[in-house]
Amino acid sequence: MKNKSLLTLIFAILSIVFFLLLIFFRTPFTLYPLMSNQDALDLLTPLVLIPIYWLMFRETSRESSGLFEEIIFMLLAVFWISGQGMHLAANSINNLIESLARTHVLDIKPTDIYQLTYFMDEHLSHYIWHIGIIGLAALLIYRDWRRSADTPTRWWSTVLAGLLYGFLLFCIFLEGQTVMLGLPFCILISLVVLIWGRKQLAQKPILAFFFTAFLVAALFLVGWGLYWGGFPQFSDVGLI
Repeated sequence: MKNKSLLTLIFAILSIVFFLLLIFFRTPFTLYPLMSNQDALDLLTPLVLIPIYWLMFRETSRESSGLFEEIIFMLLAVFWISGQGMHLAANSINNLIESLARTHVLDIKPTDIYQLTYFMDEHLSHYIWHIGIIGLAALLIYRDWRRSADTPTRWWSTVLAGLLYGFLLFCIFLEGQTVMLGLPFCILISLVVLIWGRKQLAQKPILAFFFTAFLVAALFLVGWGLYWGGFPQFSDVGLI
């Protein structure tokens, strides 16, 4: 794909759709009402986004990728898909448990069943998934860094993509309770590129995209932490 800046914008928009906008589809799924339409649509998330990761992986090097880097990509993609799949299932069950408790039909929240489901939903799945997100980003940054600078960055689409994806990263690290994983990485990438790679940004759209995204996410997270004196979720401060 010649226009790598456009590819990053497509990736950012689709990430926003599947990570954020699906929450507006929490209505019963017609074919199986115990599920929501959000759950059904979320099944498409890895089927849509992992191929775009692969396209960016291929575009970050003019030479064919080596076996080692392809294995690393596959392992990180497995983390991404495993975490997303675990979150999808556990979150769906957790939503049902909380709905039954609210309607006084059945309350199993005091039980170990709920505790295990909550742990899988809100902790384990998020860390596995976000390790995949961070790892794939690091791999793409590494490959684009090594690539000969030969593709002009189209700043309007690259910056727009970075702003969208950076805000998304802020949201998922905050709501996923993985700030201690995400924030250090955001700061690290921002500083490394600012100090050693800023002259390459004009010719490396994928590097410019991830730099913008992680810088935006870092600024949002630092600002949020300073304002609230910590990292409460949106729901904890009454924003959702």
